Amino acid sequence: MAAQAQTQRNTISIKGSTKIVTDFFAYAVNSILYQRGVYPPETFDQQKHYGLSMMVTSDPGITQYLSSVLQQMSDWLLDGQLQKMVLVITSVASKEVLERWTFDIETDKAAAGGGPPAEKPESEITSEIQAIIRQITASVTFLPLLHDACTFDLLVYTDTDSAVPVEWEASDARVILNPADVKLRSFSTKVHKVDALAAVQAARRRISTRKRALWMRSFLLGIWRGDLLSKSHNEAGLESAA
Repeated sequence: MAAQAQTQRNTISIKGSTKIVTDFFAYAVNSILYQRGVYPPETFDQQKHYGLSMMVTSDPGITQYLSSVLQQMSDWLLDGQLQKMVLVITSVASKEVLERWTFDIETDKAAAGGGPPAEKPESEITSEIQAIIRQITASVTFLPLLHDACTFDLLVYTDTDSAVPVEWEASDARVILNPADVKLRSFSTKVHKVDALAAVQAARRRISTRKRALWMRSFLLGIWRGDLLSKSHNEAGLESAA
């Protein structure tokens, strides 16, 4: 009986993996916003997740925005159509992209297509996620300080044939100028694998891109397709909070 319970605990379905990855994105975004000082520390509350003390925004507008974005991301993950999420930090004054936090997603197409569930101990997945969160927390030691008032965009790449909400339209890729990359850890549920990378602005040289983008105008934050989608938060609110 105990062996059966252990097997069930180690079995990862597409729905279970989608929830794990979506939750990770929520806490990773919150951690980056706090650690990089995009919002004042008093607008965050301390919570415990993955056995770690983490800071989570208490701002109702940001909370609502993230909830909306993550719900759509969850739908794409469930369909195996999400390729990448990127958190972009931009100077409010110059509009330059200062940092780009990229999370590449690989999906086991067999599992997403209704194949047999994968198996991996929950403790191993948690340990891998802990390593990434710890690196984000330590980012203040290896990334330059952000002296400008900043805003952020969430960018999400999806398959080109994925269904797109009618509110979204084309946008640029928000590339960083002459990036210096810092490779972070990865984690895998055996259904989804997430690789993380932080890039900072190292020089002022334009980098071209051939990606296509979609933009939802009602915010100044974003989501993108692979092919590329974007959803953004109110700029004035971000300026006043930064």
